[in-house]
Parts: sequence; structure tokens; C-alpha cells
Amino acid sequence: MDLCTERLLLKEMTWDDINIIHRLHQIEEVAEFNTIGIPRHTGDTLEVMLSALEDQHMKIRQHFGWTVWTKDTEEFVGEGGMHLSADRFRRGEIHYSLMPEHWHKGYATELVKCLIRFGFTELTLHRIQAGVAVGNGRSIHVLEKAGMTREGLRRKNLPLREGWQDSYQYAILEDDFFKE
Repeated sequence: MDLCTERLLLKEMTWDDINIIHRLHQIEEVAEFNTIGIPRHTGDTLEVMLSALEDQHMKIRQHFGWTVWTKDTEEFVGEGGMHLSADRFRRGEIHYSLMPEHWHKGYATELVKCLIRFGFTELTLHRIQAGVAVGNGRSIHVLEKAGMTREGLRRKNLPLREGWQDSYQYAILEDDFFKE
């Protein structure tokens, strides 16, 4: 279930990706708005990856996870994923984390647009959503640039290192995607 964009290759996560994902999530700047915190050891990272890894063998999937690489140099950029709701809601929630040296290159927007396209064209979702900490201006910009709309505020629902934080809720509907 690999995906690609103009500059990126998204490879479905494997057990061999534990160390590279672990290193990504240990970076302070990456973990700043990450609700999983900084993993102490690879076992913590495996726990986060497990649902996407185990779900690959299911007939009906609810979890997808990809590592993200540059097409030209095959350099590790980050990771992204999608969690699906119960079938009747046709809803997916996306997440992503990138290595800081790949910030400000448009990769995050390209990744989010790829996840959105996959959700609507391959999974026939009705709605794709994402939550973002109110202080995470970079991700807010990415979600808006990818065509998502801010729908509301959830008060103190993100357990971040410095305590409970508010988040904005973003979404895009299939009608929004297919009318473009």
C-alpha cells in the first residue's frame, strides 16, 4: 500500500522501521506538540506503531501508517498515518511528523494532500479530519494550505509535556475535495 507524490514516496510501515521512527519521535522539536511524548525506548515506539503494523493483515483495515522518503535521494523525511472510524461514518483522522531538517520545504503539505487524496479516492471516505495544538502554527498552516477548514476549538484535550492544551479541529469533506 505504498503511495507517491511528485517528490515523496510513502512506504507502508514495517517492523524494520521501529528504529527510524523511534529516532524521529525522540527529537525535542518533533515531540513538542506530539501527544505520545518522547519515547523512552523502542518498546514505547512499537506500542504506537503496533495498530498500523497488525492492521496490515486485516481484511477490513482501520489503521494505516507510512514512512516518508524523498523520491530522488531516498532520504527519510518522516511518518504519517490515518485512523478510520466505524464504516458507516466514512471518516478518517490523519497525523504526521517530519524530521526538522525537512521542515519549510513543502513536504508536510504534500504529504497531507497525499493522505487526503488516498482517503477520498481509494477509501471513499466522506470526511477527513485532523486535530492540531493551537500553538502549532506550522501544522495549522499545513492543514489550511492542504485545503482543510478549521471547524472549532476543543478545550484542554491534548496532554502535552507542559500540560493540557487546547486544539483546533480541521476537516475536509469529499464534496470540498472533488469540486476542486
